[in-house]
Amino acid sequence: MIELNASKLARRRRSRRADSGRRDVGPAAASAIPATSTPRELGALARMVAAEPVLPAISAVVLGGLIRLYEFVAILGLGLAIFHSYVHPHEPFSWRYFLAIAGISIATVTIFQLSDLYSIAALRTRVEQLSRVGLIWTMVMLAAATLAFFARPEGDFSRVWAATWFGSVLLFLYAGRFLLSALVRHWTREGRLVRRTVIVGGGSAGESLIRALEAQRDSDLVIRGVFDDRSDDRSPPSIAGQSKLGTVDDLVEFARRTRIDLLLVSLPIVAEERVLQMVRKLWVLPVDIRLAAHTSKLRFRPRAYSYIGNVPVLDVLDRPIADWNYVAKWLFDRVVGWLLLIAAIPVMAFCAIAIKLDSGGPVFFRQKRYGFNNELIEVFKFRSMYVDQADANATQLVTKDDPRVTRVGRILRKMSLDELPQLINVAIRGDLSLVGPRPHALHAKAENQLYDEVVDGYFARHRVKPGITGWAQINGWRGETDTNEKIQRRVEHDLYYIENWSVLFDCYILARTPFALFSGENAY
Repeated sequence: MIELNASKLARRRRSRRADSGRRDVGPAAASAIPATSTPRELGALARMVAAEPVLPAISAVVLGGLIRLYEFVAILGLGLAIFHSYVHPHEPFSWRYFLAIAGISIATVTIFQLSDLYSIAALRTRVEQLSRVGLIWTMVMLAAATLAFFARPEGDFSRVWAATWFGSVLLFLYAGRFLLSALVRHWTREGRLVRRTVIVGGGSAGESLIRALEAQRDSDLVIRGVFDDRSDDRSPPSIAGQSKLGTVDDLVEFARRTRIDLLLVSLPIVAEERVLQMVRKLWVLPVDIRLAAHTSKLRFRPRAYSYIGNVPVLDVLDRPIADWNYVAKWLFDRVVGWLLLIAAIPVMAFCAIAIKLDSGGPVFFRQKRYGFNNELIEVFKFRSMYVDQADANATQLVTKDDPRVTRVGRILRKMSLDELPQLINVAIRGDLSLVGPRPHALHAKAENQLYDEVVDGYFARHRVKPGITGWAQINGWRGETDTNEKIQRRVEHDLYYIENWSVLFDCYILARTPFALFSGENAY
């Protein structure tokens, strides 16, 4: 008798990941992706799909939230403005008007939300959307008028104010929603309001999943292909009209070349070991991973599922720092980054002068490093080595008393002042965060092995944007990585940060960074 439910599956997955993390940081080595810094060669069809121009996605969650806020402020503002211009000249300020305006504004937006009027599917429509918006606003105002009639508050409400507010809000909502529907349709055609989806696993399970998804009305999914490790006799080249683009190992490289928002695994839930093998390969990607449960004979509690349309799925992994969390971190980086950059200008000027006087040559040193989702970024640093001995690829890590380091460079590196120009990457270029896993150089090694050869699941640290400082750095794992243990411990701390991120966590790390820097431990 099979005894399995969603919570047991999740606990077992977390337990296995935690056990393997204690050994290798990431998933078990036996089923991990072959670690290499060389990009995997994709098939011709996969390369063609990956080369398609793709615009950045717009978060449906953030867009819906902004529309809620906008409509609430507009309804509230119109009510107060009409009161101020018509009622207030003849009557003193009255709290009953303010409470009525605020209550009706909150009730309207709440009912819009409960009626699913902030979903992308609703925002695409015109006639249906406008009729529902008008009906709800009318019903709210009628309910408020009925309540005022029976409650008999002290003093009457102005009928002209109420009628003018009702009409002006109705026109505003109609005009705004009409424009929004045009924008949403335009963004959908551009691919910015759709979830680019890949199916993992072919055969009959994959075919039924694709047909179930394509049968849905107003779906926001765009399926870009199928990836399956099985041979073509069990997983044909075309499944329900979707092309097979390669294996699961190919998918990791494919997702680094183009925007993928969702991975749907079509394997049966009872094939637990195979599902876990897939997850061990895919968890390094910054995407949502869901396990389709539409063909499973097992039935969990309804709350164990989430749904993509009518298709039940189990949430396996979520993209870290998404939607409003992404907005919060972006604002934090830009605002605090600019403030720190302005504050650091005098120190940076002093460092630049010292470098020029000490060894001549350029002040800045630019180095290619891995950024978000393994994209190459150019990181700014103050030059700390002699010009003719600079190592742009970091093929040889800096060690204690390294003769390549200048006198001023030794001081800069000891206090991490050579990292200050990376505030330009944060505040202006936007390819670094203030806090995050440190970006490593392309050919950085520990014990003569590339980092991704030492640590299984190393690239999972690239699921978020790298940072100037991080959880590993303030816990003593900064500077030289001359042993495998040092890089393993650094990656462990990076993954802990990704799983536990919050703005307060970033603030805590930033506050502790100066104390970690001035200790000078492990920094040469």
